[in-house]
Amino acid sequence: MSPANAIFAIFRARSSAKKLSLVGSFTLALGGCATFSPDGGMQPVAQQVGATIGKDTIKITSPAEASYAQSRIKALLAKPLTPDSAVQIALLNNRGLQAEYNALGLSEVAFVEASLPPNPTVAVGRSVIDGTLDVERRIIANLLSLLTQPTRRAIGELQFEAARYRAIDGTFRTAVNARKAYYAAVAARQKANFLDQARTSADAAADLTRRLGETGAAKKLDQARAAAFYAEVANELAAARLEVGTTREALTRSLGIWGSDLSYKLPSDLPRLPQRLPTQQAVEVQAIRKRVDLIASRLDLDALATSLRLEQATRYISAFELAGISQFERSKVDGIVEKSRAAGHSLDLAIEIPVFDFGETTRRRAVETYSMAVNRFAEQAVNIRSEARGAYLTYRAAYEIALAYRNKIVPLRRTVNEQSLLEYNGMLIDLFVLLTTFREGIDSNVAAIDAQRDYFTARVDFDAAIQGGGSGPGAATRVADGQ
Repeated sequence: MSPANAIFAIFRARSSAKKLSLVGSFTLALGGCATFSPDGGMQPVAQQVGATIGKDTIKITSPAEASYAQSRIKALLAKPLTPDSAVQIALLNNRGLQAEYNALGLSEVAFVEASLPPNPTVAVGRSVIDGTLDVERRIIANLLSLLTQPTRRAIGELQFEAARYRAIDGTFRTAVNARKAYYAAVAARQKANFLDQARTSADAAADLTRRLGETGAAKKLDQARAAAFYAEVANELAAARLEVGTTREALTRSLGIWGSDLSYKLPSDLPRLPQRLPTQQAVEVQAIRKRVDLIASRLDLDALATSLRLEQATRYISAFELAGISQFERSKVDGIVEKSRAAGHSLDLAIEIPVFDFGETTRRRAVETYSMAVNRFAEQAVNIRSEARGAYLTYRAAYEIALAYRNKIVPLRRTVNEQSLLEYNGMLIDLFVLLTTFREGIDSNVAAIDAQRDYFTARVDFDAAIQGGGSGPGAATRVADGQ
């Protein structure tokens, strides 16, 4: 039986209860209804996160899950943080990430809702004319929604799948932010420790010069230079300590911790540079294949295409409602209510047809919307390729710069300082040359720490450019709903 014949059969039934039963049976038979997953769609997210970055992530929805997460966090915070433990804490504790998982749950709700047939509307009206009570019962079903329900379900499923990849991208982004914040905080601490040692040496030099000045062995100019050198190093130390505080707070925000957990410990130095960089080939291809934000955008584009094809198929009918009407009369004569009698049954079909533009505005809107989404998706793919190449160039250059500081510049500066001190003690150079040499050595060591930090940051950015979780323009582009 065709859908139209089935609808007419419904409204030929005499009993209202029977009508409702038939409507429900008809609508449920139109397509399979989706059901909610036990974890709100989190299983694929957790599996891909574990396979890609080797960390666990959960959506906290119960006291038991919250207790499990807190016990793991406490165990990790009991030891000095490492890059990996910082990432793991962030994935278990960051509330912004939990909000991303809530968005995934909302997308599942939308998917299940899209898979369900529209609810019929039951309306009852009455009127009294010359002592006769006229009762009208109306059952209204949106036939267009019923007929397009399988397509709406397919669109909802694509959008839910895209939401899963966006949740994965959000998880990667949380891990990237935590790892970069960790390296920044440790580098700031290492820099402050070095400048504290430099200040101690500068203080000793200034004090020695002052005492020599008291005996007449040092000129006033030399005393002023030594004092200025000490003041400058002390000022740099103050700035470095401020950086320690701000970078630690940035790390704290990434980890999502507060209260008694704020006393977590960080190492004094950054990790060592690797002996060599792994060879990377076809980074563009890897990025296009693996970037989860691009996959999400592709799914959004497919959902939009399906939606617009549906709009094209129904563009000549804006509304399509079928109403079954049952009327009966109940009259009262001399205060006695007569037995009600059926006044008749009818079927109303309401169709709104765009007679003024023949659906042309709908067609043009669909074409422009989809073309805009395709162009933005193509732009995102181009940007991702460029980001991957640029991140790899930065990654390699940062490694070479950090390696040059470690293997050449810092050792040479150490030799220069040692030889300058020997020549100063042998009265071959004056204090100005010695202090200038020390100043250059301090600057080189601080630059070496920054270069080492920049390498680890570039490595994180390179991984993000391949797998997702970065903050470049490609990650921010969305094609859902043509935006």
